[in-house]
Parts: sequence; C-alpha cells; structure tokens
Amino acid sequence: MSDLSDLILDMITRYGWWSGPIIGVLAFFESLVVIGLFVPAIATMIAVGGLIGAGLVDPVPVFACAVFGAILGDWISYTLGRSVGPAIYRHRWLRGHRLAFARARLFFRRYGFISVLLGRFLGPVRSTVPVVAGVVKMPHGPFQIANILSALLWVPALLLPGYLAGGRLTHFDFEAEHFALMALALCLVPLLLGWLAIRFFNKPRQRHRTMSAHRG
Repeated sequence: MSDLSDLILDMITRYGWWSGPIIGVLAFFESLVVIGLFVPAIATMIAVGGLIGAGLVDPVPVFACAVFGAILGDWISYTLGRSVGPAIYRHRWLRGHRLAFARARLFFRRYGFISVLLGRFLGPVRSTVPVVAGVVKMPHGPFQIANILSALLWVPALLLPGYLAGGRLTHFDFEAEHFALMALALCLVPLLLGWLAIRFFNKPRQRHRTMSAHRG
C-alpha cells in the first residue's frame, strides 16, 4: 500500500498540473463502497498537503477535485444501495465485509443524518454508511446535504496537517520535530469533533429512554 502511495506522490511531484485530477480520483475511490477500505487516500492527501505547503502544488485544483471526487464516491455508493436494496449485503463481492456493513447499519440506525455527515471521518464505516443510507431509502436531499458538507470538511482536514508541516509554520520558529506532532494532533481534530457531535446528539435519545423507563 505504501508503494502505491509513493507512486502517486511521485506522479504528482513530476506532473504537478495533474495533481488535481489524481487526488480527485483518489478521493473518489476512497469514498466508494468497500474499495475505500484499500485505498491509501488519507496518508497520500496529508503528504500532498505538505507539497502544497512547500509551494510545489497548486491548492485550488487539488481541493476542488478532491471535494468533487469524495462527493461522487458517496453518491454512487448511495445510489447502489438504493437500487439494489438489502440484497447488496449478500452480494458475492461484499460477503467478506458483513461486519463492516453491520457496524454501518447500527451507526446509521442510531444517528441517521449525522452518521452520513461524520461517517467519512470514521474508518470502519467510511465507505459503507452511504450504501446503508441508500438501502433504507434515506431521502436524496438530506443525504446530499450531509454528503457535500462532509466532503467540504474532510478534504481540508486531511490537507491542513501536511500544509502546515510543509513550510508555512517556519515563520514561527517551530522546531522540526514539532511538525509531526502538530500534524498528528490536527489529524485527530476531526475525530474528536465527530465524537463530541455523536455524544451531543445522543443525549436526547438517552433522556428519552430514561423517561420511558421511569414511566414504565
């Protein structure tokens, strides 16, 4: 997997004008059902953020293509789930990922719209939640809103750590060893925000269950 990531980075470095489409395709496959489990998009995009920070890559096409690719990948996964229905879980190409779909079903059943919005940041359900949303016939409008918002948050969240570590923080006299720690901390921010959002939106359900238990 690291060899593939190195190859992609080498292509981007050599052919900078192709950086946008390359990252767009990578973000697309990262968001596509099951295939996303095997695509090294996260590490590659963080590294591309470093190239942007060093001034070697234009950030505008990278950001635009990555957002478009991420949105399209989730949209296709959602469409497949909506078209095929529950039978998609038993498809011969997906049988080995039943646990991933089980987790995604539980996650979606519990959080609905929020699961689509935050699922992109959570590795175990990232490429399976959109399929589940399609299978249960989540309305197109709310799905696309969550899909677009999550892509607009996900792409900069991955590019920013590398961007900062790629040279823009040198003006503040940071030591070199601090860059890696800061990049790691920034990578954890989306996960922390996702966890806090889940806790926040879960509280009304917990209160409702508590009240129902007392009434019973």
